[in-house]
Amino acid sequence: MSQAALCELKSVSSGYGLSAVLFDISLTIHAGECVCLLGRNGVGKTTTMRVIAGLNPVESGSLHYAGVNISEMGIDERSRLGIGLVPEDRRIFPDLTVLENLKVAARAGPGGKHWTVERVFELFPDLKPHTARLGGFLSGGQQQMLTIGRTLVTNPSLLLLDEPSEGLAPLVVENLRLQIAALKQSGLTILLAEQHIEFSLSLADRLYVLEKGELRFSGTPAQFAADPSIQEQYLFV
Repeated sequence: MSQAALCELKSVSSGYGLSAVLFDISLTIHAGECVCLLGRNGVGKTTTMRVIAGLNPVESGSLHYAGVNISEMGIDERSRLGIGLVPEDRRIFPDLTVLENLKVAARAGPGGKHWTVERVFELFPDLKPHTARLGGFLSGGQQQMLTIGRTLVTNPSLLLLDEPSEGLAPLVVENLRLQIAALKQSGLTILLAEQHIEFSLSLADRLYVLEKGELRFSGTPAQFAADPSIQEQYLFV
């Protein structure tokens, strides 16, 4: 795995208007790895994703992507650089078919066009029989697959996955885990925000734990598993 820093937050603070959420966050995502953000609800995982995607401002500190300071770049510019966000609320187009949802987003990424609609159907074979079904009539698991697929056809070099397992049945979660593992195996760089510890540990190369908008732990899954106090203090309700 390459150790090049694809994305790096340096002492980043951000929030929503007068409400501060992130405080002096520094983290690095290397090219080709899967990094997981863990923490309870409301600790800043989604805000971190939104800051990288350009939906929340970098109020202080800096954000670098592929060696370029992108702190002031807009959402569209960051997307064209290869940053793709899969939001936790999915946001598919409910009145478009599965195929239309994918085609409307498809474009070549900075490294060329590798992810096509057909390749998405290979990754998510459950979607292929439903190409003509409206997005609003899909199951929760199918909607999650479609949301990921719609982001993949933008051909990102960094995939931001925000709580992908939330609200899904255990069997669907396991299938999704295998599909994300396949994405990781393909060399795609992934930042995964999750509450599901086992799900995250099975995929992560490294972990960061957030609590009240601050980083409380960074390390490998083995280091995390070796310190039960981290889980007890920052993850368990």
